[in-house]
Amino acid sequence: MTTKVIVSYDGTDNDRDALALGRLFADAGASVALAYVRHAQASEQGREELEQHESLHRLERGAAELGRPDTELHVVISASTSNGLRALADREQADIVVFGSEYRTARGHVAPGTSAQRMLDGGSVAIAVAPVGLRDRVDARIATVAVSPVSTDDSARETARSVAGATGASVVESSTPDLGLLVVGSRPEAAVGRVLVSASAERVIENATCPVLVVPRSRMLHFGTPVTIDGPVVTA
Repeated sequence: MTTKVIVSYDGTDNDRDALALGRLFADAGASVALAYVRHAQASEQGREELEQHESLHRLERGAAELGRPDTELHVVISASTSNGLRALADREQADIVVFGSEYRTARGHVAPGTSAQRMLDGGSVAIAVAPVGLRDRVDARIATVAVSPVSTDDSARETARSVAGATGASVVESSTPDLGLLVVGSRPEAAVGRVLVSASAERVIENATCPVLVVPRSRMLHFGTPVTIDGPVVTA
């Protein structure tokens, strides 16, 4: 079963970081689509056709940068970016929505923006956030993957093992320098299949300097045959 990824993309530099993270997931065997959310539909037909064309052209440029010009593209009209992406993810049965970091974030760091934060609060799809500047790392790859030390849900551990199985990455401690991916589990009181992060997990995400993947409670994401690792998930 192929993991389906939707990258939120508007052509800005931080969304180009999201695109770079989408490429890493594609390299791990995921199918990747790009989505752009328009916040209103033009009342005049000619104007609406022009805006729709410009939106598709923006996504086509993203697909070209991704190196996959046949990538599936979605233009969504919604007053709320998070609501539009949530509805698209439900319709497409996507597993992950990928965001760039908030635009004021320091280079090399991770900070979920407003739309990502909203989808981290009870959403049904995993959320990934790219660090600022990932777009410029021509050698970027997932060589190591770790589970957040505050994650107690086995779905985070199993997802990390699956990513490692697909990429040949090593599963390491979260304190390892230059991590390729950090997997964060949802809090134990979250509903099954829903994303909900604790305050300690929020701090882990905000202190991250590598891509972060937050998975729903009790829902492992499948990339490749999981590698075998010893020992329990580390808990705080």
